Amino acid sequence: MFIRFFQTLREKGLPVTLGEWLTLQEALDKNLCGSSLTQFYYVARMILVKSETDFDKFDMAFEECFKPAQKETEVGKEMLRWLDKSEMLELAHEEARAHLNQVEDIQVDKEQVEETFKQRLRDQNEEHNGGSFWIGTMGKTSFGNMGGNVGGVRVGGQTGYQSAFSVVGARKYRDFRDDRVLDNRQFQLAFRKLRQFSSKLDIPETELDIDGTVNKTCNNGGCLQIVMQKPRKNAVKLLLLMDSGGTMIPYSELLNDLFQAVHKSNHYKDVKTYYFHNCIYSKLYKTPECENGDWIDTEWMFRNVDSDYKVIIVGDAAMAPEELYSDTGNYRGPNGGLSGYEWLKLVKKKYKKVVWLNPKMAPRPAPWREAETAIKEMFPMYKLTVAGLNQAMVKLMTNK
Repeated sequence: MFIRFFQTLREKGLPVTLGEWLTLQEALDKNLCGSSLTQFYYVARMILVKSETDFDKFDMAFEECFKPAQKETEVGKEMLRWLDKSEMLELAHEEARAHLNQVEDIQVDKEQVEETFKQRLRDQNEEHNGGSFWIGTMGKTSFGNMGGNVGGVRVGGQTGYQSAFSVVGARKYRDFRDDRVLDNRQFQLAFRKLRQFSSKLDIPETELDIDGTVNKTCNNGGCLQIVMQKPRKNAVKLLLLMDSGGTMIPYSELLNDLFQAVHKSNHYKDVKTYYFHNCIYSKLYKTPECENGDWIDTEWMFRNVDSDYKVIIVGDAAMAPEELYSDTGNYRGPNGGLSGYEWLKLVKKKYKKVVWLNPKMAPRPAPWREAETAIKEMFPMYKLTVAGLNQAMVKLMTNK
């Protein structure tokens, strides 16, 4: 049952297992969803989705499979506007709630309620407040909100009846996805993972040591004894090498966000940023324009930027094979007699912690992505998404 839905979920990247799918079938067999597509939406999402990062993928798959089956129980925007009353009605709402708390053991025919609700939706064409028949507020009707009846369908108000397609259409879980391209805030959140503090600095003890103060005070019979310590400073030093121009032009805004996030952060002891075009050669540029002459020697970087710097290389690795392998393959500037591949090997030899972030990494090896495949074998490469950046930061901080 619903095999197409299962297949669509997998196509959207949602890792639904066969066991989870059988659990959903069991829920359907036990009639936990009734005849409501909205109930099915929430039950299926609860069973099949393990992380909020997958909510948006689930919504997209659900809409693709079930939008044609949208039922008459969907509530329109106009009706929700009628039912959206101000806080002035809360007092009456509280009175109605107090009345409902006194009602016990009410038997409700759910199928009859749903059928009546659908009929009201078809017939109602104006706002209603009070009364006992139409969908509205404050009355005795079983449909609406702030009324005095029970066993119906709550629509609008603070808690609100929100159909499956209202949730799907809102795409409110879009920003939870871990496969989306990053923005400035997400860069900053991810880079916090690089924080590594050290107190082994020759500076005065100017920071209150809370644990030490508590211990000394207790050992001193409760008489306060202040203990100070050296302030901890971030010990991480970061070297950022960014591909610029050519096929990276579409990602200029993304790279600017990354640059801003790094340089506005106070998470690092030191940050150095240089640029290259397609591959690292004998010169590294000081600005993203990659102008000839406005550069440093890569050998100078090896001599002056210590090996304890953590290195992030950002680039799409999209270049002709000769740009990577030939010692005459650099079309932008000098290469010092070495191929790009040999220069990358020197980077790997100098720095022990290097990751490569790729904004358009191919999902699998391809003949036309020969350079990317070769670089992947040299450096850990991650796609420039939320998940990819987080994985890269963890890799930079591991001891191995």
